[in-house]
Amino acid sequence: MKDLTIILFERLGLLLVIAFVMTRTPGFKSLLYREYSMKMSLLHALVFGIFGMASTATSISLTEEAEIIRNFIIFPVADDQLIVSSSLVAIVIAGLLGGPIVGLGAGLIAGGHLIFLGGIGWLANGLVNPLTGWLAGMTARFFSNERVIPPHKALFIGVFPPILQMQLLLIMYTDGNGMVTVVDRIGLPLVLSNSIAIAIFTAMIGIVLREQENEAALATKQALTIAEEALPYLKKDSNQEVATGLAHLLYDRLKLAAVSIADKQEVLAHIGLGDSHHQPGDKLSAPLALKSLQMGELQVTYLKTDLHCQHERCPLEAAIMIPITEAETFTGLITFYFRKAQHISPVELMMAEGLGQFISNQLNVLTTEKLKDHIRDAELRNLQAQINPHFLFNTLQLIASLFREDPQTARHLTLQLASYMRFNLRLVSKSLVELEKECEHVKAYGAIIQERFRGRLQLELNMPDPLPPIYLPPSTIQPLIENAVQHGLKDVTKQAKVEINIVKIDKEISISVRDNGSGFPKHLLPIVSHKPLTGNENGGTGIYNVNQRLVRLIGESARLHIRNLPNSGSEIKFSIPVPSELVEKQVMR
Repeated sequence: MKDLTIILFERLGLLLVIAFVMTRTPGFKSLLYREYSMKMSLLHALVFGIFGMASTATSISLTEEAEIIRNFIIFPVADDQLIVSSSLVAIVIAGLLGGPIVGLGAGLIAGGHLIFLGGIGWLANGLVNPLTGWLAGMTARFFSNERVIPPHKALFIGVFPPILQMQLLLIMYTDGNGMVTVVDRIGLPLVLSNSIAIAIFTAMIGIVLREQENEAALATKQALTIAEEALPYLKKDSNQEVATGLAHLLYDRLKLAAVSIADKQEVLAHIGLGDSHHQPGDKLSAPLALKSLQMGELQVTYLKTDLHCQHERCPLEAAIMIPITEAETFTGLITFYFRKAQHISPVELMMAEGLGQFISNQLNVLTTEKLKDHIRDAELRNLQAQINPHFLFNTLQLIASLFREDPQTARHLTLQLASYMRFNLRLVSKSLVELEKECEHVKAYGAIIQERFRGRLQLELNMPDPLPPIYLPPSTIQPLIENAVQHGLKDVTKQAKVEINIVKIDKEISISVRDNGSGFPKHLLPIVSHKPLTGNENGGTGIYNVNQRLVRLIGESARLHIRNLPNSGSEIKFSIPVPSELVEKQVMR
């Protein structure tokens, strides 16, 4: 009995090595994830049936005198020999993983093979396999909530198939005491070896499943990290900047042989091996790359010829091509290059597919956000470009009256009005203007309103000379001055004053508009820049529009800050960051 047990364990060790190789095959995943279909069930039944046949071939046989024959069982055995097969291990696993159909199908194949080999107990050996497969499949339904049955449960389940086999042998073969002796000798070794082998197999499957889950988790985590790090590059307006930044990021993070990024016509960036002949500007000519863009499907090539590279010594031999969508259109292609085809593993494929989806989703979100921003910005610019008809008519009336009394001032105001209107027309076409142009607009507006309120209003513009070359949304300062004149100073009849201060403080330009009027009502201070005020409330929509454009085009640091001054009046203040290169130049001086 001891010798028989050791021999069975030796043979099962070989089968477990084969089983380990099986768990590494791609089709095995569908069993682990319970992805059943009739086609896959028949395929798995065939695979496990062949595995059961291999188990029989590596088994041993006994003579009527209980002598062990160690030869591999390939051809039919003699009529006085009993095959001690380990095929039940494969059949039980087939039933536990694939259900009754897979278990029954595998059992029929393995059982038919045993019937063909013949020998003592051929009918019992042939029947026990399909019966065990079906019962194992039905048993698996009790563990349907578990991905893989735990080894200790599998060990318990594995005890019963050999016992069932012994029972069938005793029932079908009642001639003398010979079968009782044989069953007595092989019963315990079969129970021990089969149940332990089944437990080891399920433990092996559990390890494989955890490995797959860990690899998937790591790949997903890395893909999410890269997608997050790629966001600043994807926000850039230039396709060349997006491609170069993204290629460097992917090359550094994924440790690939090379990374290439292209649009629908040509390569925009190539980082890594082969950069001497794979260069930006090359036409996208590889048929597989064009197919990926046309069909919008990830393409994998393990052949160097598919890369369509004309360079004889190109070190790149395999690639994964990932189409990128933007606004539901395939607009780009990311290519991961590998030095050898063997370097493309399931992890790389999973990573590539995940990154393609993440980057496409982010581009779609950014495109939507940019479109909304452009629409909103255009609306705000149109609003601010609309010249108040009362302001225009009053100015024209003022100019007409001055032509008799003071022609020189009339000509000056006419030029200022022309400058003011020309700037307002430019509002619709530009999102940002130079600070110098904005100040010219303020001067034109200031000259007109000071002449209108001659003797009542003083407008003072304090600014550095020369002005730093920074940009801000057009018509940002003028609406703040207009608000001060129309609302803050409406009850001031003498010595009304608006002061505009432009000061450089550290790494930013601070711009403030002050008046000595009545200030904002306390209940409006917290909301005046956060929501448009209607009717005759202080500020209307002007301050709100200015604040929205500053935040959208420059950032939160440029948000308006509004306060009432201690004595009288109010102050509206905001800051524009100075570009770092300008700060460095000033430090060098």
